[in-house]
Amino acid sequence: MIGRLGLFGLAMMAATPALAQADEPRFCPNRPSIGSSACVTEPGRVQAEMSGIDWTRDDSADSREDTILSGDLLVRIGLGITTEAEIGWTGFGHARTRDKTTGAIDTVNGVGDVRLALRQNLANPDGKGLSYGIEPFVTLPVGRDPIGQGDWGTGVIVPVTYDLSDTVNLALTSEVDAMPDQDAHGRHLAYSEIVGLGYALSKQWSVVGELSVARDDDPADRHTEAVAAGSFAWQPRNGLQFDLLGAVGLNHAAPDVRLVTGGAILF
Repeated sequence: MIGRLGLFGLAMMAATPALAQADEPRFCPNRPSIGSSACVTEPGRVQAEMSGIDWTRDDSADSREDTILSGDLLVRIGLGITTEAEIGWTGFGHARTRDKTTGAIDTVNGVGDVRLALRQNLANPDGKGLSYGIEPFVTLPVGRDPIGQGDWGTGVIVPVTYDLSDTVNLALTSEVDAMPDQDAHGRHLAYSEIVGLGYALSKQWSVVGELSVARDDDPADRHTEAVAAGSFAWQPRNGLQFDLLGAVGLNHAAPDVRLVTGGAILF
């Protein structure tokens, strides 16, 4: 009898790690990718993603602009098996522009706009296999230019991801926006496409390479930006991530360089 109980106890101890792993909550940060995914936060869970420092430099013939964002926060709230709500806000932004001819410097400090979104998954809410969905959003003009847009805007994102293997993932992110004009007296069409390829180096480490092409039809400055980005993510445990992203502009219209540090945590 004691022998049987002992064997039963050993079997339960051996099974416990597998059960714990199977019961781990879903954790799929958007960060540090510049694209998106259709994976949604589980009901009753809240996921917070934040940038520590987000620095962008843009050089032109007559000026240099440095923009630093800090506390760029995204809160994702699981509403249902396939649905999550999102609230985004930039807590602080600093923009510095130096005129290369006169040496004059202009600085602006402020907060960013509030972004409200609803992500609806249409296939595989855990993001595995072939996963896709739709994410309409609206931005509320809480911030001031150039940190905020100065007027409300809206748009929709369509993310699609596909696991090419156990370690390689292909991601496509399509977006169409009605963005505020620079003069804040109307809206115009903007749209973009992002293609990314992710590779899981291990259970804790992953890398992503991406290409983005974005068109902005603002009446005051119609242009197309092409960007290449690479990122690393480290998850010391499930529900916690630290990450780093670097991006470079591929044409004159795009910002020259961008560096972002931050992370995500699941509650």
